[in-house]
Amino acid sequence: MGLLAWIIFGALAGWVASLITGRQQGCCLNVIVGVVGAFIGGIVVQLATGLGFSIGFNLPSFAVAVLGAVILLAIAGIATRPRRR
Repeated sequence: MGLLAWIIFGALAGWVASLITGRQQGCCLNVIVGVVGAFIGGIVVQLATGLGFSIGFNLPSFAVAVLGAVILLAIAGIATRPRRR
């Protein structure tokens, strides 16, 4: 995929993940979360199924990217949550 396709794909995946987790963020952060989430989701799916994954702009890849982005946002939410004393 070209750079523009990665940006659009990442923005959509990050946006959907932010809707699912309820964490509001800007457009640029959506792109970053979506692209990094795609890599995280790909690793999780590969470890869980033992199958390889392909990089493409299709529905299964989008679902994997959203899954990874949700995982990333959940970890970020836990890490940035204030601690109670």
